[in-house]
Amino acid sequence: MSITEILFAVLTVVALFGAMMVITSRNPIYSVLWLILTFFAISGHYILLNAQFLAIVNIIVYAGAIMVLFLFVIMLMNLNKETEPSRNRWLKMAGVIGGGCLMLVLVAALRDIDIKDNIANVGHGDIGLLKNLGKELFTTYVVPFEISSILFLSAMVGAVVIGKKN
Repeated sequence: MSITEILFAVLTVVALFGAMMVITSRNPIYSVLWLILTFFAISGHYILLNAQFLAIVNIIVYAGAIMVLFLFVIMLMNLNKETEPSRNRWLKMAGVIGGGCLMLVLVAALRDIDIKDNIANVGHGDIGLLKNLGKELFTTYVVPFEISSILFLSAMVGAVVIGKKN
């Protein structure tokens, strides 16, 4: 086994464990923290696939901005034990049945797939490097890039004007 395969296995176990802890945690703050761990493990998978840009964007956007938003919403909701409504037993049973049906559909869909023939040659070459993305962005797609930057600038100015008090 190579170091890449070992790293892939460790990152997979961490991502699956973090995802299970997101679902099973009683405290929503802990769920958000476990979700951040899951996002970092997924970013590790992106790095193993030689997609550094996706890894960086995943960390900045999801593990950074979206998780801050989730924490802000959780703090605003002020979830306490005494304010938590009791769940009906039938609702829990419906959730278990729905999850079981989803698992059954996934197993049936993936049963006849021969994975050995479909393995892609990833992680080699210069496909996901930032250098190549920047070169394409600033040569082939320079006009759409500049137009989108003007749109973002006007959106920021509009947000400041709307948010400014008289």
